[in-house]
Amino acid sequence: MRTENEKMLAGELYDPLDPELSRARERARDLCQDLNATRERDQDARRRILKELFGKGGESVWMQPPFFCDYGSNILLGERVFFNFNCVILDVCMVKVGDFTLFGPGVQIYTAMHPMNAELRRKQEFAKPIEIGSDVWVGGGAIICPGVRIGSKSVIGAGSVVTRDIPEKVFAAGNPCRVIRDLTE
Repeated sequence: MRTENEKMLAGELYDPLDPELSRARERARDLCQDLNATRERDQDARRRILKELFGKGGESVWMQPPFFCDYGSNILLGERVFFNFNCVILDVCMVKVGDFTLFGPGVQIYTAMHPMNAELRRKQEFAKPIEIGSDVWVGGGAIICPGVRIGSKSVIGAGSVVTRDIPEKVFAAGNPCRVIRDLTE
């Protein structure tokens, strides 16, 4: 029989109140609270917390607290990813971010979804993974919805709501986010 964590990561319906998942969320939230309580001069403490929090990339991520996430272990970061103040990642499913990607303040990344059926929604939820390429810049206040892929070297305008895939090397913006133009070197 599959665990609730295995179902969750597979994008299947799962019980979010499962004790194993509850403990994992508590762990991540405690680490986020520790991170958010650090001062600028506490870079060694921040690095230790980030390495413990993320599934990959904690050794080179550049983080401006506060930061919040559900699990942390489902966040896989490339080299030198930057998060500005107040970013949120609901990493119920995997969130993969490529090298040198930048997130403006208040960016929110949501993998979590809830069933449309109210009875089912009382007991279960599901998620879709998110993948963001390398050298992407996501403007402040943008929301990235479940299941979205953003291609490398693209720019997402501030305040955009990204509801569908965005190809590489484009500027995209709006609600819903749409391609505005190609980007040239």
